[in-house]
Amino acid sequence: MGTTLVILLVIALFVLFSSFFTVRQQTAVIIERFGKFQSIRQSGLQLKIPVIDRVAGRVNLKIQQLDVIIETKTKDNVFVKLKVSVQFMVVKETVYDAFYKLEYPHDQITSYVFDVVRAEVPKLKLDDVFERKDDIAIAVKRELNEAMTTYGYTIINTLVTDIDPDIQVKNAMNRINAADREKTVAEFEAEASRIRIVAKAKAEAESKRLQGQGIADQRREIARGLVESVDVLNRVGINSQEASALIVVTQHYDTLQAIGADSNSNLILLPNSPQAGSEMLNNMVASFSASNQVGEMMKKGNKKKRKEEDDYKTPEYLEPPTDEEQED
Repeated sequence: MGTTLVILLVIALFVLFSSFFTVRQQTAVIIERFGKFQSIRQSGLQLKIPVIDRVAGRVNLKIQQLDVIIETKTKDNVFVKLKVSVQFMVVKETVYDAFYKLEYPHDQITSYVFDVVRAEVPKLKLDDVFERKDDIAIAVKRELNEAMTTYGYTIINTLVTDIDPDIQVKNAMNRINAADREKTVAEFEAEASRIRIVAKAKAEAESKRLQGQGIADQRREIARGLVESVDVLNRVGINSQEASALIVVTQHYDTLQAIGADSNSNLILLPNSPQAGSEMLNNMVASFSASNQVGEMMKKGNKKKRKEEDDYKTPEYLEPPTDEEQED
């Protein structure tokens, strides 16, 4: 009698504990009765009929992520690996469809991702794949949403998280990038060199201009000084030729004194005799006189040549008529 009571008590405790179960937050539990769908239980403490009802499965309602790696070929025949991350979740109101209509959701999502990526990437060149990866992700999300909504799933987001071309292609791209940067550096260096050369040329031109202006001013002042010196000498009874000779001799000795003042100079001035200044003046006067005579002769020759050309160009019908022509 006591043994029977114990057995009944154990059975009663088993039935009691098997009648209650808990469902975790963001989880849905499918209850079946004799293999047939009975109900969907949400989070909290739940009750079921022992032996008759059973927990057929649990559905995760959290956002899940599936990473899919696809290898495909671009339009320019470059093989590339793409990593696509798909974020999805089961809609709370469609737990039944998610549990009973789809056996392996991850495999289904992977198949659609492969299909979309291998349809979109071959349309693009490798550079365009990098630039338009967001367009690829949008196309994957659109296709997945259309397909997975039927099974109770919604696609939160799709991301192309990695694009990995073949190693040889990456090395070639790095070399192209390096060459492009070297080209840019060379262009900037050439431009900088050009700017330096132009600036140096402008500075030299300005220096030459200022130097020439200084020399012109110096010579102008020297000429004014010479004129004033000649005027002063004329006023004391010295004629222009004597004044010019005196000025030349004075400048000659000033030059000798300036050369002698420099102890490191190895310049020799020839001739350096006292008659050198007088001879230099006579030679200058003779040169100026000869130059003036040549200039006058050239002017006369040009006038004669122009007159002959004008006579040659005069038409015959403009010549004055003869006496016989006037009588006729």
